[in-house]
Amino acid sequence: MLRSLRIKNFKGWKDTGVIELAPITVLFGNNSSGKSSIGQFLVMLKQTVRQSDRKTVLLLNGPQASVDLGSVSDVFYDHNLTENMEFHFKWDMDKRASIENSGKKDFYDQIEFEGEIKVSDPETQYLEVDKFKYQLFDKEKLKLSVGMKREKEKSNNGNYVLDSDIHFKRIKPGRGWKLTEPVKFYGFSDAALAYYKDSDFLQDLNLHQEEFFSKFYYLGPMRTKTKRAYSWSGVNPESVGDAGENTIAAILSAKKQDKKLKFPNTYRYKEFEVIVSESLKKMGLIEEYKIEKIGDRQEYEVKVRIKGADRFVGLPDVGFGVSQVLPVIVQLFYAPDNSVIFIEQPEIHLHPGAQALLADVIIDSIHMIDNGKKRRVQIIIETHSEHLLRRFQRRISEEEITDSDMKAYFAKNDQKSSELENLEVDNYGSILNWPDGFFGDMEDDMYKQSMNALTRRIAQRDRENG
Repeated sequence: MLRSLRIKNFKGWKDTGVIELAPITVLFGNNSSGKSSIGQFLVMLKQTVRQSDRKTVLLLNGPQASVDLGSVSDVFYDHNLTENMEFHFKWDMDKRASIENSGKKDFYDQIEFEGEIKVSDPETQYLEVDKFKYQLFDKEKLKLSVGMKREKEKSNNGNYVLDSDIHFKRIKPGRGWKLTEPVKFYGFSDAALAYYKDSDFLQDLNLHQEEFFSKFYYLGPMRTKTKRAYSWSGVNPESVGDAGENTIAAILSAKKQDKKLKFPNTYRYKEFEVIVSESLKKMGLIEEYKIEKIGDRQEYEVKVRIKGADRFVGLPDVGFGVSQVLPVIVQLFYAPDNSVIFIEQPEIHLHPGAQALLADVIIDSIHMIDNGKKRRVQIIIETHSEHLLRRFQRRISEEEITDSDMKAYFAKNDQKSSELENLEVDNYGSILNWPDGFFGDMEDDMYKQSMNALTRRIAQRDRENG
């Protein structure tokens, strides 16, 4: 799980400050307030990790990119290419790991990564890693810091050195070799392993970073349009896709793998299809659905029966909200253990009642039991929905979740830089620092509507009474 995040000099953010994250983290804010940029930053790191070119520091656009962030100038705050982009994030590992160095063995279960990216030539907008560092923790106690940083002297021609609180012995003493540039934004170069003794674990740190982002999933705000038929050749997609394009393939894959989950305090595991169907039914969107193969072809059609209907119809023949929320629900339950899921506007095209019920489905997703243990799945949501928040608040008051299960933030851009305010939620679900104009001024609208109605009724009565 992602524990914390801080970003400096990225798009509209001079500095987000430390963002503490929970199993459910909700980002609110005005339009163009920068809340989407927080998720886009993480997506940018993921698409950089997964692309093939080891020398690309940050992948901003192109065919392998999930989000198109434009040019280098576009991603630096205020288009200022003289200030470094900085970021820190800390995450829990899948399982405890160990390091051996100079006969000493240390264990760690959390990693904090910090990086700084600079533009070495503003004219060509060439990106370089200025430095990066891994800090390894075991039970919240710092055990080791190690990274790479650029030597500052111009005569060193851009060489790097190890930056660590432990001493690395050279394999060949006396040799003055310098380290070549890092791998992407995070990786120790091959030379670091070749030049120093007891440095094999550096490659493990590269792999830990890649493993973390392999379980980071993004679902954008506009999901793919539904189709009459879906092709599936038996592959197992890693997710529903950035626009939900693999949703039906994910359902079929889960069925092939006999994926089952269990609600807490129940005895029976349920098939993946049943979980999805019950979630849609809970939200009042359908009564049931089914996926059927079309003849002998590798194509499938999705049939849905809505409430009050006695027959099934095709998915394109029901409300648009169903097709837009189906990828959300599938991703929530399809993601593997220890995943982080970032979803933009999960509530899009849903009526208010369904938006509130979607919050309950999100809560279900973090409580499900998989193979006898609770799933470790983290949901980060960028939303405009008051109804989602109100339902989370209610469930905290009812003790279905705790205040530590949810974090909420409000982004605003009243100044030159966006600002992020932590909404303080107590253990009764109350927000202690409700921002002005958070969801518009609903109370003022209701008050003025009531007063205007009263004034008009009095005037009408006076006219009628002469």
